[in-house]
Amino acid sequence: MATLGIDGTGQRLLRRLNPGPGGWQVGLATVATVGVALGLSALLIAVTGGSPTASTKALYQGSMATPAAWSTSLLYVAPLLLVAVGACVSARSGFFNIGQEGQVLIGALAGAWVGLRLAVPGPLLLVLVLLASVVGAGVWAGLSALMYRFRGVNVVVSTMLMTFLAQQLISFAVNTPWLLQESRLGRGTLSPQSNPVPENARLASLGEYPNLQLNGGLVLAVVVAVVLALVMARTRWGFRLKMVGLNPAAARHAGVRVGALGGIALAISGALAGLAGALLLTSPVGTNRLQPGMSLNIGWDGLLVALVARNNPLLAIPVAVLFGVLRAGGSFLAATGVPSFLVDVVKALLVLAFVAPPVVIGMLRRRRLADQPATPTTPTTPTAAVASPEPGDPSAPATPTASVPNPRGTAPEPPDPGDAGTAGTKDAMEGRLA
Repeated sequence: MATLGIDGTGQRLLRRLNPGPGGWQVGLATVATVGVALGLSALLIAVTGGSPTASTKALYQGSMATPAAWSTSLLYVAPLLLVAVGACVSARSGFFNIGQEGQVLIGALAGAWVGLRLAVPGPLLLVLVLLASVVGAGVWAGLSALMYRFRGVNVVVSTMLMTFLAQQLISFAVNTPWLLQESRLGRGTLSPQSNPVPENARLASLGEYPNLQLNGGLVLAVVVAVVLALVMARTRWGFRLKMVGLNPAAARHAGVRVGALGGIALAISGALAGLAGALLLTSPVGTNRLQPGMSLNIGWDGLLVALVARNNPLLAIPVAVLFGVLRAGGSFLAATGVPSFLVDVVKALLVLAFVAPPVVIGMLRRRRLADQPATPTTPTTPTAAVASPEPGDPSAPATPTASVPNPRGTAPEPPDPGDAGTAGTKDAMEGRLA
């Protein structure tokens, strides 16, 4: 039976994404690589027959040109930010969770079940839907911690494989009439989706179209990010979390329950991904129905947001806005003749531009330190205490005397031939030490 420790992938990621003492070098390299990534993106658009200028204009019009466009961008920001903050928590503890896509679906499944099965009046139904999503996805992610505890299954592998299991569960649920498939109306054909959740189970928005609309999910996501950032930076629990991620052996020696803390962090990561799934179900970003493809790759993109933010929940807020802008404006690229999947290529290049500099600079720094010659040190040879010989004892060994400079400048006395053996032994010893 394996002992629950810390996943090595998350621990290495936490160390490599830390800029360390050369933070200014990482900053300059990041600016340069982002410029290269944008240049490569423009080159790809030109190669595919599009115009980089027209594509940039379309991206801007679809995401930031009008208050309505900003409303669409901010709708995507909320679930992306929740997934990213959860990924920051798990990576900070040394567990690298990459199953957010499946955890988003499980959260939406739990929320849809509660919203459609419970007849609760008022906003209490919305609260129950959100809680069900958090608990369901948290338990789903906690299964990976249990598999690692009892069977030694790698957390990265288990969370990734459980994503495919979650997709099959959603497909089964929305294709089974007694489970969550939509109700038949007349002789119409049933679709693989659920009924829409009731009105009192949906998040409200501030503002009306075509003015700026701020959905309640965005407020909830920002509050969660700020609170968790303060908890991880200012509390004893956050300090222990960081200690476990950086050095689990030292944390265990200090009395921290490494396994329990890592499992809790993984469950929190899954719970926040499930909350993102609840936002997809209850906010205007979707159809308010449970559908197999409703996750919209939010789980994968949220993980990328965490990587670009270097596991910093506060830094994840502007990064999530950037990814939300790319998502909202991506649909407008088709009007310029550019394939919409190029948005994914641009996101991948930006992720590499932000993640690669600290890793590369850290490798160069370690190689430079390894190539530096070691400082020679003079070893000290311990001497054993011997008894003082009696005066006049012929068997007593000769006592070596330290050579002192001759202040008068006279020629030194010739060495005693009997000291040849001692000198040879000294030379041999120095040769071995060298």
